[in-house]
Amino acid sequence: MGFTPSMKELVEFIARSLVDHPNQVVVEELVGDRGATLELSVAPDDLGKVIGKQGRTARAIRTILSAAALKASQRVVLEILE
Repeated sequence: MGFTPSMKELVEFIARSLVDHPNQVVVEELVGDRGATLELSVAPDDLGKVIGKQGRTARAIRTILSAAALKASQRVVLEILE
């Protein structure tokens, strides 16, 4: 079987691909009773790139994350910190 990236690595990869300052992308993973929460923080001037117009980019990232989590039988929530 091949390498399976974690949900945290998936979000980091997507966010770093979108922003101008990829070295400032930080993803914290908090595990609780109901699953994991990923907190994404980026440089202040990159926040708009991660959220997108009317939240479309953020919604797309969450959709990809949900699909990957469902396949891995996990529950993961993404929070984008300002």
